[in-house]
Amino acid sequence: MPTAYTPGLRITEDTIVERERRLPIKGEVLVEAGAVVEPETVVARCLLEGDIHSFKAAEQLGISSSELSGLLKKRVGDKVEKGELLAEVKGFFGLFRSECRAPVAGTIEHIGTTSGYIGIRQSPRPIEVLAYLRGEVAEVLPEEGVMMKARAAFIQGIFGVGGERYGRMKMACDRPDESLTEDHLSEEMRGAIIVCGSGASSAALEEAARIGVAGLIVGALSDEQLRGFVGYDIGVAITGQEQVPFTLILTEGFGEIPMAERTFRILQSLEGKAASINGATQIRAGVIRPEIIIPREAVDAAGEEGSLTGAVADKAGSTELAPGVKVRMIREPYFGGLGEVTALPAELQTVETGAKVRVAVIQTEDGQEITVPRANLEIIQE
Repeated sequence: MPTAYTPGLRITEDTIVERERRLPIKGEVLVEAGAVVEPETVVARCLLEGDIHSFKAAEQLGISSSELSGLLKKRVGDKVEKGELLAEVKGFFGLFRSECRAPVAGTIEHIGTTSGYIGIRQSPRPIEVLAYLRGEVAEVLPEEGVMMKARAAFIQGIFGVGGERYGRMKMACDRPDESLTEDHLSEEMRGAIIVCGSGASSAALEEAARIGVAGLIVGALSDEQLRGFVGYDIGVAITGQEQVPFTLILTEGFGEIPMAERTFRILQSLEGKAASINGATQIRAGVIRPEIIIPREAVDAAGEEGSLTGAVADKAGSTELAPGVKVRMIREPYFGGLGEVTALPAELQTVETGAKVRVAVIQTEDGQEITVPRANLEIIQE
């Protein structure tokens, strides 16, 4: 019998999560291996060279390029402040005067005696990399960053927008099929990561933004709501860099779909815990899933707190489809439904389109037995 593989969606209460935190260029690592840090801890820092700003100094003064260097009060290598006087030319009887002032702060990098331009290099920009996870620095990457490790509950979503955020988990709904309204929200949720059920009203999204929540985890939203939240149509490129008031993660998909019971119960059981979330999503090759990571107090077999043993390491990638594996249907007519594989017939079967495909027999959560093309399934990795 041929082996079947299908994309996996990771949902687990207890695993080891590792994340690399790397600088864009070489810099300084600020923590040591073994250190226990918070999500907001700066683990590495570098200085990114500032932009150079060139301007027509000779033209501003009304002089030839060759005269420029003789009139300047500053030389190459000197620091200047924005608006600082660099040169001036007095007219007849001192009645008229031309000035050249620095348009930006920085260091004079060049003075063009031929072009008449002055170039000012702006100050370097500090770039800081945060730990992202509440956990342990597992490895230091000299001059580049660190590898973070945490024992945590780990849940991947279907789609998200917005980048890395941190906050305490707060349940706003009591059931996975309950939709979020503005009445569920309060000022005490400022900075929290809010969990609701099947969806959220547009008014609720606006209220969450007004309050200042860090993130919202919801079963599903409509395309129209997502467009209104972001302000434009989302393309097929990677998400995560949107200028949105909070990070939004959809655990099930688009439309009106209740959050999976298991996902909801895991989140509910960890209410009040600090969580890290990231809405970055890529649905093409090199799949990236939005993620929810909730570090937990680890206890190994000997009962020692803080241990990272006893959990399965988080590994991205595909998983073998086999009887007993839990799956989610990702196309109609069963889109969003959950079930368990009971059989994988070896023979090809004809589907409604007339194509012959390999299928799987699924027992749904409500006890039905259905036959679904394997390409329409997504494994829920536990």
